[in-house]
Amino acid sequence: MKYYIVSDIHGSSANLEKVLKRFDEDGDYLLVLGDILYHGPRNDLPANYEPKKVAAMLNERKDKIIAVRGNCDGEVDQMVLEFPITADYQMLPFDGYKIFMTHGHLYDENLKWIKEDDAVLFGHIHIPVAEKMNGLLYLNPGSISLPKMESVPSYAVLENDEFTIYDLNKNIVNSYKIK
Repeated sequence: MKYYIVSDIHGSSANLEKVLKRFDEDGDYLLVLGDILYHGPRNDLPANYEPKKVAAMLNERKDKIIAVRGNCDGEVDQMVLEFPITADYQMLPFDGYKIFMTHGHLYDENLKWIKEDDAVLFGHIHIPVAEKMNGLLYLNPGSISLPKMESVPSYAVLENDEFTIYDLNKNIVNSYKIK
């Protein structure tokens, strides 16, 4: 199974188009970690801000998307997206462990219902992360449209127990072997 993972799209169509082109080549599922259409009041307007186009591109792949709600996603966004985005989290079984998938604005590191060696997949901070902390693996693909802390626009791929973060030119930013 090959998961492509994006977060914090914030309506940026050009960068999403680059990721979706790669996803269409060999991806099984697209995991979307929230903040899909709206840029939020604290962010600058992203380049190629076209939320209607972003909605259309994602709706074309609705059967291959698993998504969670971000702090910038609202009920009005669900009205134009043809896949569910209102869940605050999802639990995905993956090769003997669980992936707790969330945007990151509601849950801290005290996640009592997942066990050591499970993974927390989150967005929200717009910074790529792949590190083990307190027995849990924290994975963040970064943001494809509004990277922060001198990071670059990025997304991730999870395949064969390897979490790899790529920039939009498909250069490896970080990689973490899960097992």
